[in-house]
Amino acid sequence: MSRTEADVEPEDRPPPEDDHAFFGQPKGLLTLSGLEVWERFSFLGMQAILVLYFADSVAHGGMGMSDGTAASVSAAYGTLVYLVSVAGGWLADRILGSYRSVLWGGVLIACGHYAMAVPTGTMTWVGLGLISGGTGLLKPNVATMVGKLYRTDDERRDAGFALYYMAINVGAFAGPLITGWLGDHKGWHWGFSAAAVGMTFGLIQYVAGRRHLAGRSNTAEFALAPDGMRRAVRLIVVGILVAAALAVLLAGVGWLTMDRFVDLLTVVSVIAPVVYFAVMFMSPRVTPGERGRLRPYIVLILASTVFNFILFQAYSTMMLLASTNAETSILGFDFPAGWYASALGAFEVGLAPVVAALWVRMGPRQPHASNKIAIGVVLGGLSFLLMVLPTSGHSGDDYLMSVWWIVGSYLLLGLGDILLETSGMSATTKLAPAAFSSQTMSLWFLSLALANGIQAQTVKLYDDVSKPAYFGVNGAIAVAAGLAVIAAAPWLRRTMHPVH
Repeated sequence: MSRTEADVEPEDRPPPEDDHAFFGQPKGLLTLSGLEVWERFSFLGMQAILVLYFADSVAHGGMGMSDGTAASVSAAYGTLVYLVSVAGGWLADRILGSYRSVLWGGVLIACGHYAMAVPTGTMTWVGLGLISGGTGLLKPNVATMVGKLYRTDDERRDAGFALYYMAINVGAFAGPLITGWLGDHKGWHWGFSAAAVGMTFGLIQYVAGRRHLAGRSNTAEFALAPDGMRRAVRLIVVGILVAAALAVLLAGVGWLTMDRFVDLLTVVSVIAPVVYFAVMFMSPRVTPGERGRLRPYIVLILASTVFNFILFQAYSTMMLLASTNAETSILGFDFPAGWYASALGAFEVGLAPVVAALWVRMGPRQPHASNKIAIGVVLGGLSFLLMVLPTSGHSGDDYLMSVWWIVGSYLLLGLGDILLETSGMSATTKLAPAAFSSQTMSLWFLSLALANGIQAQTVKLYDDVSKPAYFGVNGAIAVAAGLAVIAAAPWLRRTMHPVH
């Protein structure tokens, strides 16, 4: 019996008839995918206009930041979101259980978006804080719950994650369309309001589909003893209050500036995955076999970091470039710059089922997970290298490139994202030590925090170097990293068993 089966009590499993009820996949995949549709609608819908809101003038309802600062702060917010995912994984494993972690995470996200709908700077920061905490609870645990729907050796697993990722990107496509139009025509905070409504819909359908989920009990799989749990809750509450009070104090005396906060998050994003790997390697609850599978996982984490460093700039530097130097009209139809973000979601919606069908058709002949991830990294790098062409040869910054350059870049990025994220999340659920199941998924999300942390520093150069140099150097580094993973494929195949 696989670890996934053993972890789920009989009364905590979905009905047997659910196993092939959703396009040959477990019906619980529909419930979890539906939640992620609305979570991505709200999260990426908001993120598509966040950097534009930061960079817009105060007179137009924005925050009045420079482009580089706006991109850096936006990346720092992303860093915080994924850093908190570590706590989300631990809380699910030890205190709340996966189902309640996802539920309460969704509630916090919805509250955060409602807060951002209030047109004041203070409520913007409060809202971003709530969304960070909620996403940290929700994201790692939803992916873990998807993994629990399958046996470890189930060949439908990668295809299931591909369908899950396709559903996610329905929200990624629709969100920027709604928030971008509202932000452009009604005001930025109207766009944030739409994100709030979307997350509310997601919570409703998640609760309604609870019986189709594995791991839906209200108990944690590796729960602390009652005394330890009470002590942990007290420490968490006190720690949050102390950290908040200290932040207010340091900000009040002028030490905790925005630049220093961004730098602090970058430092933490570098240290956190190193410490987390060390804890798992040294834990007595991790078997020698599990420890051996963590070594190749380090390579996958680094590959994910490089790719997502490129991907997340689709919502920062690429969005800024689109708003200033790209046409926003097709066949006489004008559209907001924020709609470019929907192209990424549209490509992933269209390509994900094709990729899923290809993996099912190939069966055991499909490329190894490490090669899928490596190809994804190469495609991410190529998406940036493509932007060297339309940004070169101009004497000033007043040029406008064709719509299709941005769209073509997002096509490469979308295909790379499907290959890397679906294979990476699927591999994570297979490589996870039993005692760190949700937390190992959090470690995957720490690679996203690290990518954002590095981005938060790199995008500061966006105002200071030429656009061809910026996109060319970053793209070349990503291509080189992908090729390095391909070169390491023989060792990865040997050490990543049972990942295929």
